[in-house]
Amino acid sequence: MQDAVLAMLAKEPSHGYRLRARLQQSLGPLGASMNPGQIYVTLGRLEKAGLVVCEQADDGLPERSDRKVYALTPAGQQRVAAWLAEVNWPKPDLAEFHLKLVAAAAARLADPVELVAAQRRELLRRLHEVQQAALAEPAGSPGVLLLEGVVLRLQADLRWLAACERAWSKADDESEDR
Repeated sequence: MQDAVLAMLAKEPSHGYRLRARLQQSLGPLGASMNPGQIYVTLGRLEKAGLVVCEQADDGLPERSDRKVYALTPAGQQRVAAWLAEVNWPKPDLAEFHLKLVAAAAARLADPVELVAAQRRELLRRLHEVQQAALAEPAGSPGVLLLEGVVLRLQADLRWLAACERAWSKADDESEDR
Protein backbone atom coordinates (compact mmCIF):
# COMPACT_ATOMS: atom_id res chain seq x y z
CA MET A 1 0.00 0.00 0.00
CA GLN A 2 2.82 2.43 0.82
CA ASP A 3 4.39 2.11 -2.60
CA ALA A 4 1.05 2.61 -4.35
CA VAL A 5 0.42 5.78 -2.31
CA LEU A 6 3.88 7.07 -3.18
CA ALA A 7 3.33 6.37 -6.86
CA MET A 8 -0.01 8.20 -6.79
CA LEU A 9 1.79 11.19 -5.26
CA ALA A 10 4.36 11.08 -8.07
CA LYS A 11 1.72 12.45 -10.41
CA GLU A 12 0.93 15.42 -8.18
CA PRO A 13 0.80 16.41 -4.51
CA SER A 14 -2.52 15.51 -2.95
CA HIS A 15 -4.49 15.31 0.27
CA GLY A 16 -5.52 12.01 1.83
CA TYR A 17 -9.14 12.12 0.72
CA ARG A 18 -8.21 12.51 -2.95
CA LEU A 19 -5.55 9.78 -2.70
CA ARG A 20 -8.06 7.39 -1.17
CA ALA A 21 -10.57 8.14 -3.93
CA ARG A 22 -7.94 7.53 -6.63
CA LEU A 23 -6.88 4.25 -5.03
CA GLN A 24 -10.49 3.10 -4.70
CA GLN A 25 -11.18 4.00 -8.32
CA SER A 26 -8.05 2.14 -9.45
CA LEU A 27 -8.96 -0.98 -7.48
CA GLY A 28 -12.59 -1.06 -8.57
CA PRO A 29 -14.66 -3.43 -6.42
CA LEU A 30 -11.61 -4.37 -4.34
CA GLY A 31 -11.23 -0.73 -3.29
CA ALA A 32 -14.66 -0.57 -1.68
CA SER A 33 -13.37 -2.35 1.42
CA MET A 34 -10.51 0.12 1.95
CA ASN A 35 -10.59 1.51 5.48
CA PRO A 36 -10.80 5.33 5.35
CA GLY A 37 -8.20 5.68 8.09
CA GLN A 38 -5.73 3.40 6.34
CA ILE A 39 -4.60 6.09 3.91
CA TYR A 40 -3.88 8.56 6.73
CA VAL A 41 -1.96 5.98 8.76
CA THR A 42 0.05 5.17 5.63
CA LEU A 43 0.74 8.85 4.94
CA GLY A 44 1.89 9.34 8.53
CA ARG A 45 4.31 6.43 8.25
CA LEU A 46 5.63 7.71 4.93
CA GLU A 47 6.15 11.16 6.46
CA LYS A 48 8.05 9.70 9.43
CA ALA A 49 10.19 7.72 6.99
CA GLY A 50 11.07 10.92 5.12
CA LEU A 51 9.40 9.80 1.90
CA VAL A 52 6.70 12.50 1.87
CA VAL A 53 6.34 15.99 3.26
CA CYS A 54 3.13 17.51 4.49
CA GLU A 55 1.99 21.10 4.08
CA GLN A 56 -1.20 22.92 4.99
CA ALA A 57 -3.48 23.39 2.01
CA ASP A 58 -4.26 26.88 0.85
CA ASP A 59 -7.48 26.23 -1.02
CA GLY A 60 -9.21 29.39 0.12
CA LEU A 61 -11.89 27.60 2.10
CA PRO A 62 -11.90 28.55 5.80
CA GLU A 63 -13.69 25.33 6.78
CA ARG A 64 -10.87 23.35 5.12
CA SER A 65 -7.90 25.34 6.41
CA ASP A 66 -6.57 22.28 8.25
CA ARG A 67 -6.40 20.07 5.14
CA LYS A 68 -2.94 18.64 4.63
CA VAL A 69 -1.36 18.17 1.23
CA TYR A 70 1.32 15.53 0.80
CA ALA A 71 4.17 15.57 -1.72
CA LEU A 72 7.08 13.26 -2.46
CA THR A 73 10.56 13.96 -1.20
CA PRO A 74 13.57 12.97 -3.33
CA ALA A 75 13.80 9.79 -1.25
CA GLY A 76 10.14 9.10 -2.03
CA GLN A 77 10.80 9.58 -5.73
CA GLN A 78 13.69 7.10 -5.54
CA ARG A 79 11.50 4.55 -3.77
CA VAL A 80 8.79 4.87 -6.45
CA ALA A 81 11.40 4.29 -9.17
CA ALA A 82 12.70 1.21 -7.34
CA TRP A 83 9.16 -0.13 -6.86
CA LEU A 84 8.37 0.25 -10.54
CA ALA A 85 11.56 -1.60 -11.50
CA GLU A 86 10.92 -4.46 -9.03
CA VAL A 87 9.98 -7.79 -10.60
CA ASN A 88 9.32 -9.94 -7.54
CA TRP A 89 6.66 -12.56 -8.11
CA PRO A 90 4.33 -13.95 -6.95
CA LYS A 91 2.87 -11.11 -5.00
CA PRO A 92 0.60 -12.00 -2.09
CA ASP A 93 -1.96 -9.65 -3.65
CA LEU A 94 -2.27 -9.02 -7.38
CA ALA A 95 -3.95 -5.71 -6.57
CA GLU A 96 -0.51 -4.26 -5.80
CA PHE A 97 0.74 -5.03 -9.30
CA HIS A 98 -2.45 -3.59 -10.76
CA LEU A 99 -1.89 -0.40 -8.75
CA LYS A 100 1.67 -0.27 -10.03
CA LEU A 101 0.36 -0.26 -13.60
CA VAL A 102 -2.31 2.36 -12.85
CA ALA A 103 0.09 4.64 -10.98
CA ALA A 104 2.82 4.29 -13.61
CA ALA A 105 0.38 5.27 -16.35
CA ALA A 106 -1.30 8.08 -14.41
CA ALA A 107 1.95 9.75 -13.41
CA ARG A 108 3.66 8.86 -16.70
CA LEU A 109 6.45 7.23 -14.70
CA ALA A 110 6.70 4.12 -16.86
CA ASP A 111 4.93 2.32 -19.67
CA PRO A 112 2.54 -0.26 -18.14
CA VAL A 113 3.11 -2.60 -21.08
CA GLU A 114 6.86 -2.55 -20.38
CA LEU A 115 6.22 -3.30 -16.69
CA VAL A 116 4.10 -6.29 -17.73
CA ALA A 117 6.87 -7.44 -20.09
CA ALA A 118 9.44 -7.27 -17.28
CA GLN A 119 7.19 -9.34 -15.01
CA ARG A 120 6.63 -11.85 -17.83
CA ARG A 121 10.39 -12.29 -18.32
CA GLU A 122 10.80 -12.97 -14.60
CA LEU A 123 7.95 -15.49 -14.56
CA LEU A 124 9.27 -17.28 -17.62
CA ARG A 125 12.70 -17.51 -15.98
CA ARG A 126 11.15 -18.98 -12.83
CA LEU A 127 8.93 -21.33 -14.82
CA HIS A 128 11.98 -22.69 -16.64
CA GLU A 129 13.79 -23.23 -13.33
CA VAL A 130 10.83 -25.06 -11.78
CA GLN A 131 10.33 -27.21 -14.85
CA GLN A 132 14.02 -28.18 -14.77
CA ALA A 133 13.74 -29.02 -11.06
CA ALA A 134 10.65 -31.16 -11.75
CA LEU A 135 12.50 -33.08 -14.45
CA ALA A 136 15.37 -33.74 -12.02
CA GLU A 137 13.03 -35.24 -9.38
CA PRO A 138 12.57 -39.02 -9.33
CA ALA A 139 9.17 -40.17 -10.63
CA GLY A 140 6.64 -40.53 -7.84
CA SER A 141 8.59 -38.24 -5.52
CA PRO A 142 6.39 -36.08 -3.24
CA GLY A 143 8.34 -33.05 -4.46
CA VAL A 144 7.00 -33.52 -7.99
CA LEU A 145 3.47 -32.67 -6.88
CA LEU A 146 4.62 -29.46 -5.20
CA LEU A 147 6.63 -28.47 -8.26
CA GLU A 148 3.61 -29.19 -10.47
CA GLY A 149 1.57 -26.80 -8.31
CA VAL A 150 4.21 -24.10 -8.73
CA VAL A 151 4.22 -24.62 -12.51
CA LEU A 152 0.42 -24.30 -12.65
CA ARG A 153 0.49 -21.11 -10.57
CA LEU A 154 3.18 -19.56 -12.78
CA GLN A 155 1.23 -20.49 -15.91
CA ALA A 156 -1.92 -18.89 -14.49
CA ASP A 157 0.05 -15.75 -13.61
CA LEU A 158 1.43 -15.63 -17.16
CA ARG A 159 -2.12 -15.80 -18.56
CA TRP A 160 -3.16 -12.95 -16.27
CA LEU A 161 -0.17 -10.89 -17.42
CA ALA A 162 -1.22 -11.51 -21.04
CA ALA A 163 -4.66 -10.13 -20.16
CA CYS A 164 -3.01 -7.09 -18.53
CA GLU A 165 -0.90 -6.53 -21.62
CA ARG A 166 -3.95 -6.68 -23.90
CA ALA A 167 -5.84 -4.21 -21.71
CA TRP A 168 -2.97 -1.72 -21.43
CA SER A 169 -2.08 -2.03 -25.12
CA LYS A 170 -5.71 -1.26 -25.96
CA ALA A 171 -5.65 1.72 -23.56
CA ASP A 172 -2.47 2.99 -25.27
CA ASP A 173 -4.07 2.62 -28.70
CA GLU A 174 -7.17 4.51 -27.57
CA SER A 175 -5.12 7.36 -26.09
CA GLU A 176 -3.14 7.65 -29.35
CA ASP A 177 -6.40 7.92 -31.32
CA ARG A 178 -7.42 11.01 -29.33
